[in-house]
Amino acid sequence: MKEQLNNVISIVDIIIEKFVEEGFTCLDATVGNGNDTIKLSGKVGESGRVYGFDIQKTAIEITTEKLSKYGYIDRTILINDSHTKLDDYIKEQLDFAIYNLGFLPKGRKEIVTNEKTTIESIKKALNLLKKHGILVVVSYIGHENGLDEYKAVYKYLSLLDQKNFNVLELNFINQINNPPRLFCVEVRGGK
Repeated sequence: MKEQLNNVISIVDIIIEKFVEEGFTCLDATVGNGNDTIKLSGKVGESGRVYGFDIQKTAIEITTEKLSKYGYIDRTILINDSHTKLDDYIKEQLDFAIYNLGFLPKGRKEIVTNEKTTIESIKKALNLLKKHGILVVVSYIGHENGLDEYKAVYKYLSLLDQKNFNVLELNFINQINNPPRLFCVEVRGGK
């Protein structure tokens, strides 16, 4: 049997597999190298839609190339802009949203997400999520300011009203080198 719980990324894959369905509208707030965008675009099918944001043109170009290779470009809208502006582009409700915080792997490490813009964007994504919609945040704490961003996200999510949201945190407590932390939020109330 394949090891399934060996890191946060494998758990995110399980969450996407379990909770994202054909016809869903999804958000990848931090496209990066496009891995989550590809997974989401495959799951939503031709009747679904994925919005992907990244401030780095390189990330958008890499992801566009991958989407074309898989034949998913027509169901994905890539936006070279800050995820804080997601409500300027998305006018429909979301079923699923994901954030991979930090920097673009193999990219410029000085360009990173930060607590202020991340919290602003998460607030907007939560307002767009449908009842039973899921928000996933992968917080990388091993880079400069990563721990501060994690603490800010933790504080914000921990204060969400439990009548309206289920919030969990997953942390691999026996792994070295500051493994990423995973937050999952389910909208209990909503539209």
